[in-house]
Formats: sequence, C-alpha cells, structure tokens
Amino acid sequence: MRRIVALSLMPLVAACATTVPPGQAGTANAPTAQPGNPTPRVSVPVPSTRPTAPVGAFIPPRVMNVPGLEGVIGQSAAGLQAQFGPPRLDVVEGDVRKLQFAGEPCVLDVYLYPARPGAEPTATYVDARRSSDALDVDRAACVRALKGI
Repeated sequence: MRRIVALSLMPLVAACATTVPPGQAGTANAPTAQPGNPTPRVSVPVPSTRPTAPVGAFIPPRVMNVPGLEGVIGQSAAGLQAQFGPPRLDVVEGDVRKLQFAGEPCVLDVYLYPARPGAEPTATYVDARRSSDALDVDRAACVRALKGI
C-alpha cells in the first residue's frame, strides 16, 4: 500500500523540481538554489523607457506636468528656497540636485536637472510623503501645506 501511495505522489514531486538546461550546469549564469530558499531567483532585464544615446551624450530630462505644481516645477534652487525656506537636505550628484523640504504634515523632495548642458538645474520632478509614516501624499497638497496656504 505504501508503494502505491509513494508512486502516485512521484509526479507531484517531480513537478516541483527545477532543471538547469544542458551545458549550463555549474556555470555562472545558471541559477542555483540557496539554503533556506529552494527556488533560485532569475533576474529579467527590464527595457528602459529613456531614450538611448551614446555614452556621455546629454539626454534632456522629462518634466513633470501635474496640476498644482506650477509654482514649483521649473524653479531654480533659489526660487524654491524663497518659497519653502532652507531645505532640510541638499544633495548634489553630478549635474542633478535634490532638495528636501519638510514640515509636520509632509516631506517634499524636489529634483532639479539642467534643461541643457551647462544650464542651471531647475525643478523637473516632485515627490511627497507624510512625515509620520512616509506614505505617499498628494504632491500639490504637500506644496500648499509647506507654504502655509
């Protein structure tokens, strides 16, 4: 009776097994199971939505177009500081700059990119989240809240 049960379960057990294509066993490209994780992870490349250009070529930034952000998008760092005061965080990486403004209701991250090579970076993208738990909030509402409107 045990043999019948064991033999009837064999197809189910075999369905759970993973195989490595011939010629890939032991190669760096072959996925391998890790202890505690019997199913290997395989990364799948995701095609970029950004335009492709030769290395070092300038690609103009995409500019966010969301109602309620007209006074923020397109502003320079000085213009943003005039509206919100000194930033809590000011990070420069290459030709990109991130300013973070924070208040009790929310945290506003403003990303500034140059529109063309050598141009002053201006705000092209805004992200907002609640200060208490970092959940996303309406960007325009956060801008109004930080301005005290």
